[in-house]
Amino acid sequence: MPDISIEQLEAAINIWRNRKPSPEGSDQAPALCAEARALADVYGTMIFKRLVTVDTATFNEVQTAAYAAATPERYA
Repeated sequence: MPDISIEQLEAAINIWRNRKPSPEGSDQAPALCAEARALADVYGTMIFKRLVTVDTATFNEVQTAAYAAATPERYA
């Protein structure tokens, strides 16, 4: 897979947030689904290291699957 920008990664996270929103209610803490959480780890690293792009070859299996499922047009 190619390098992706932080904007592309953020868009993939938001796709997962829309597909699997956080639970609602005063007794429920906001939480990301597993797919968004996996991508958020990469996003946080990119911010911390001030990276503009990231090589998707560095993704673990869960991150790769989450990104591919959020952006199937890139893998058609």
